[in-house]
Amino acid sequence: MADPYATLGVARTATDAEIKKAYRKLAKELHPDRNKDNPKATDRFGQVTQAYDLLLDKDKRARFDRGEIDGDGNPTSPFGFGAGGGNTGGFRPGPGGAGFQADGPDLSDIFENMFVGSSGRGGFAGGFGGFGRREQPKGANVLYKLDVPFVDAVAAKPQRITLADNKTIDLKLPAGLESGAQMRLAGKGQVGPGGNGDGIVTITVLPHRFFERVGDDVRLDLPISLSEAVLGASVRVPTAEGAVMLTIPKGSNSGKVLRLRGRGFHRKDGTRGDQLVTLMVDLPVDDDALIEFVQGWKDKDLRNPRGGMGV
Repeated sequence: MADPYATLGVARTATDAEIKKAYRKLAKELHPDRNKDNPKATDRFGQVTQAYDLLLDKDKRARFDRGEIDGDGNPTSPFGFGAGGGNTGGFRPGPGGAGFQADGPDLSDIFENMFVGSSGRGGFAGGFGGFGRREQPKGANVLYKLDVPFVDAVAAKPQRITLADNKTIDLKLPAGLESGAQMRLAGKGQVGPGGNGDGIVTITVLPHRFFERVGDDVRLDLPISLSEAVLGASVRVPTAEGAVMLTIPKGSNSGKVLRLRGRGFHRKDGTRGDQLVTLMVDLPVDDDALIEFVQGWKDKDLRNPRGGMGV
């Protein structure tokens, strides 16, 4: 895998916030939902996600910066064996190019517990500070997509997800959830010699037919009748967690915003946003009685609602 810094287009000195910003931009451009006919974009999305996972893990990032692991998170070898050349120190490549042999006594038993390689006995691990067993790589991460209904996202309702092994789990949605957010399922990836990889769940919050998200708030246009607007009323209003009663003040106009506190998205600090209800006066069409009333209403020519605009 390429350098994760280059993959995300950030400097090695980038902060976590800069890494997150770069990832979100790329993830939005390369998301599989936007590139259904572009497999290269899907592959690139996986690379970007893997780079983001590595750099946001402080331990892995530090190990990568020190050259201890590569961009895939696998340990690197500081130098190899089996090179040709003259016999300079009594050792020469053994069978398979990885083991050691001496001109005198066979020392392979001495080194057997000090060297472990991928072919026969051989290879250094652990850097120059000593000899040890090479760390085994974990299995690959598995990417999942999860579409969350808008009302479930607002209420932070757990979502059931089926994993690659056909097992199902209930996933608890985090506070501050947004489309494009990712959740890590430790050990739910592919099997590897060093343990299982992780499951990476990318979440998309689905749109709603009348709710709209504005930051951590939920916005709703609420139709009301003329009599409710003029006389005031108590009406039922839909929210993500069921209908509630809302008082419409007398003399309400279209565009007036009423607030239902604590009915928005959950925030990371434990608080919640609000639901903002915008009143929309719904006038009847071709209502003869209303037309007759307005025509006979004396105030209709005395008041200019646009007077404050200078017209």
